[in-house]
Order: sequence, then structure tokens, then C-alpha cells
Amino acid sequence: MPGPLAGVKVVEMNAIGPAPFAAMMLADMGAEVIRVDRHVAGFLNANGSLLGRGRRSIAIDPRKPGATEVLLQLIDGADVLIEGFRPGVMERLGLGPDVCLERNPRLVYGRMTGWGQSGPLAQAAGHDLNYIALSGVLNAMGHADRPPTPPLHLVGDMGGGAMFLVTGILAGLFEAQKSGLGQVVDAAICDGATLLGSMYYDWRHQGQWDDQRQHNMLDGGAPFYGCYTCADGKFVSIGAIEPQFYQLLLELCGIDDPDFRQQWHKQDWPLLRQKLETLFMTRTRDAWTQLLEGTDACFAPVLDFSEAFTHPHNRARGLFMETAGVLHPAPAPRLSRTPVKAGRVVKNGENTLEILEQLGLSIEQLDELRDVGAIV
Repeated sequence: MPGPLAGVKVVEMNAIGPAPFAAMMLADMGAEVIRVDRHVAGFLNANGSLLGRGRRSIAIDPRKPGATEVLLQLIDGADVLIEGFRPGVMERLGLGPDVCLERNPRLVYGRMTGWGQSGPLAQAAGHDLNYIALSGVLNAMGHADRPPTPPLHLVGDMGGGAMFLVTGILAGLFEAQKSGLGQVVDAAICDGATLLGSMYYDWRHQGQWDDQRQHNMLDGGAPFYGCYTCADGKFVSIGAIEPQFYQLLLELCGIDDPDFRQQWHKQDWPLLRQKLETLFMTRTRDAWTQLLEGTDACFAPVLDFSEAFTHPHNRARGLFMETAGVLHPAPAPRLSRTPVKAGRVVKNGENTLEILEQLGLSIEQLDELRDVGAIV
């Protein structure tokens, strides 16, 4: 059965970070994705990454004569365009949204940046850490007595960036079915990361969140929500927030200390955390797993990347798959009737001639592009 986006055609201007991840998700869902790779030294025929699965690839230098018109022909037949450059780059290449939407009014033009297409910082360089710093969420992460801890780039690039780009593209495609018109999706990592923090801003407004790190329920301040070191130097995670889950945790761990009876006395949290730190050091991680995993104590062992492959739950759910001998995460989410699938990984420029021939370019036109260095 074809995926849910079967028949949707996507042109992806190759970039880094969240843009290729968004294109991968669309490809997993069945969209036909053509990635435009840069025809420059070191890029052509390079082995593609696993984030590049499910595409075909054309390698072309848009700065060479005739290349822009070829790319516009490619975009003419697309439903979606994805680009992840600084604002203005696509316009300078002659591939900006005004040009593309005039030729293809149904096009959903997805733009992925850090700061957005407008604003004082729009042209400034940056990375995930900078974008989430401005959103307010970075300041809430880490230990109280140290600077904020840089998280993996899941909050910014992937969560605030790629996921919001995919959401905007899907919304644009849905609306285009009714109006017959496309539109520009301005997906900015800073915007998305800020929106992901909505619940925390709400709690702060209600007086339920303190700007001091490690002083709240979900930031490591609460003893019943956090990670602990075990006797073997490995770690476990505890998330027993609800009173019934908290009580079960105490019972299973054999805790009858009266200090633990008042779960929500914040002034006692540092002391309770110290006591739990001592307790969890009495057994290995696997021993705690044997005691607590699968119960309503809200427990899980903290696994590293290699351990995650072999955990029984992950194996039963098929969370990982193998491609060319490499284990990596399988597509998600799961759809019952039109399942998502991971396609093969292509080399940069692997399908250049095939794609150009399908566009109807003649042998003479291909030779002209070669002569000017637009393709090889």
C-alpha cells in the first residue's frame, strides 16, 4: 500500500540540519522527493547520509548559465519546495517564492531558517543553541549552580524546526486542495522552539514555574522526577509525579522514611534527592530495572545509543531498522492503512541524467549544461 503522501512531488534544495530531516519525513510518508545537490568539488557522488533516504538526487550548479531555468522546470511540476538557506539566497539564484509561485501557483514553498525570514537577526549566522537561547527555553535547562546545559539539537533544529516545517507544509497542501493556491511556509527554529515552550510560559503565568533552574517539577528540581546514578556508574530515570505512582515507587524501593510523605513540600526536595541518590547507589542499573521496569512507578533505565538497539520494548516495536549494515531509527508515526516506509539512500547526483531526461531535455541541452559546468 502506498504511503499517505503518494503522488505528492517535493523538490528539496540540499541544506543542513532540519531541512533534510523534514524532507526525509515526507519521503517516508510516500512523497516523491528530488534533492538538488550542489555540483561542487567534494559533493558530487559523496555517500548520502541516512537522513537522505527515499530521494532521488540531481547535482547541478545553479550559478551556471541555464541551470536556473532547469531548476524552475523541475519546480514547475512540484507540489512542495523545501529550502534551508539564509533569507535572500534563493531570490539571488532566481528561485525565490515570487518567481516560483507565479509559474506554479499551487506550490507550497517551505522555508527553513533559524531566525525567520524577517526581523533584526534574520541575516545573522546561528545554530540550534542560539535559537533556543532566545526563546527562553535554554535558560530552564541544566543545573542551578552552572550555566544552562546545551541539549541535543532536538528542541531547536528537529523539534522547533523540522517538525514545524512539516506541519506547515502539510497544512499548506491541505489548504491548496480547496483553494488551488500554494503559499510560503516561514518556519523558523526560534519560532518553533518558543511555541514548544507554551506550557512552561503558562505555568509561569500561573505562578507554578520558577525561572531558577533545577527548582521546578520537570527541570530536575523534584526528587521524584529526574535521573540517578547507580552502583555501576549507569543511570536510571524516575518520573513518579502522580501521588499513586509516587507511593508505589516508595513501596517498591522499600522506603518508609517519614520525610518522603510530603511529596510537594518543595523546601524538602533537596534533602529527599540526596536520600534517593544514596539509595540508588546501592544497586546496579540492571538490578533496579529488574525491580521497577514495567510497573507504574514511572521508571526506565537510561540507555546509550548502542543499548537502545537491543532493549526488548524497542525491538518488539521495531524502533530501529538496518540499512546497508547500519542500524538507525525506523520511520514514524505508524499509520494503519497507508504505512510509512524508509527508502534507499542515494549518492549525491546519482539520478542527474535520469531526472533531466524526464524533464524533456535534449542531448544537445545536456551537452550545453556540461560545457558550462552546470552538470557533469
